[in-house]
Amino acid sequence: MNDTGPNEDALPPQLVFLKRLVTALGVVMIAGFLVLIAALVIRLNAEPLPLPDRIALPDGVAAVAFTQGTDWFAVVTDDDRILIYDRATSQLRQTVVVE
Repeated sequence: MNDTGPNEDALPPQLVFLKRLVTALGVVMIAGFLVLIAALVIRLNAEPLPLPDRIALPDGVAAVAFTQGTDWFAVVTDDDRILIYDRATSQLRQTVVVE
């Protein structure tokens, strides 16, 4: 007696089609998950984008993060300050000290 399961020839054609469809769905889901993981690994290992050349940071200060608004952009520095610049003139608008 063979306990490997029903033979495909003994199954109705609709059930054979459904079995193949579920198998294909599983393969596509696994491939999509692998592509997603690969994209995350590539993205997280990429070098950060450089700051625009028009930003003049104070001497001895390095940028940690950068963000933009509609008419401003901000640089978070390694000495726990947020420097907010005007987008049109690139002049320092405000300094916020993070405590």
